[in-house]
Amino acid sequence: MSDVERYIEKRKKQNLHFAKDYESGYQTFEFSVMLREARERAGVTQESIAKKLRTKKSAIFANRKPF
Repeated sequence: MSDVERYIEKRKKQNLHFAKDYESGYQTFEFSVMLREARERAGVTQESIAKKLRTKKSAIFANRKPF
């Protein structure tokens, strides 16, 4: 286990709010990475998705961090 992983586990045990937010934030981050990879494999741009959804590219772009 890395120092970062040990730190995160320690914080989770000390602070239930941190643990809850960390887990949900990490799931959101992980999902956004999977979506981006699938989009790139399919050769689809953020612009084309935004156009089909009648929104702006900024609504498609997800730059979420795990915490």
